[in-house]
Amino acid sequence: MSTSARFSARILAPATAILLFLQGFIVVTGGAVRLTGSGLGCPTWPECTEGSYTPVDGQIEGQFHSWIEFANRLLTFVLVLAALVTLIAVVRAGRRDLRVLAVGQFLGIFGQGVLGGITVLTDLNPLTVAAHFLLSTILIAAATSLFTRRHQPARKKESQRTPDIFSRLHLSLTAIVIILGTLVTGAGPHAGDLDTPRLDLRIQSVTLAHGVAVAILLVLTLFFFLSPLTEEITKKRLALFALLTFAQGAVGLIQYIQGVPELLVAAHILGSVIIWISAWSIWLSVQREEMDIMK
Repeated sequence: MSTSARFSARILAPATAILLFLQGFIVVTGGAVRLTGSGLGCPTWPECTEGSYTPVDGQIEGQFHSWIEFANRLLTFVLVLAALVTLIAVVRAGRRDLRVLAVGQFLGIFGQGVLGGITVLTDLNPLTVAAHFLLSTILIAAATSLFTRRHQPARKKESQRTPDIFSRLHLSLTAIVIILGTLVTGAGPHAGDLDTPRLDLRIQSVTLAHGVAVAILLVLTLFFFLSPLTEEITKKRLALFALLTFAQGAVGLIQYIQGVPELLVAAHILGSVIIWISAWSIWLSVQREEMDIMK
């Protein structure tokens, strides 16, 4: 291996860690945009306002909301840079096994930018907002895979049927919980702008469905943990996942009782990102021989 290739291989560890962090962080900052009512702080796209890519004096939404939305847009460029550095490191290190994931990150971020523009141009339609969030979950999953495989290629395991089925069910149910969470958000009060329409759903009903799905997920996690075929590393991740999910459920219950205050909603958004990364790492630990993401 050449000196350049060795250097690129060393760069992969911090590059993929930063990329994963930023993919999660932009979800949280996007939530902050919505929770502060700044979703239309820049009312058009790709410009912030007609004739200007940056906020200008006298915007309808005010300077505070405009700069919050604009700052979130700028973070996308930081994310593009992180994805580009990762892609270059992957190519120069000769990691053919990571090229699809690295290219997917780069293209997916551009897709997010376009979808974000559609979200603004449709005045924060709750379905486009949900799609924007769900695309981020896909990119976070791919970034998690990049990070866990940063040191060596993954080898597919000859998995026993029981843990393989459990891992698929566990990941699928976690995804369903997150999707139901977007419906709760779409029907809830934090729309990102006062004039944004909400989903015509009874908030109590979708919240109950979300809560029931979480309870089923915890039961499934317990059965997965108790399976005699589940490996020790997977059990450790399942235990962590259960603790995170209990904490997330507690935050969700408290925020519902308290009338969904902004800070608790923000904590819930952060929790959903962490739980999704945890669920994806559990699936990886069953499907492939990966480096330990917890190290």
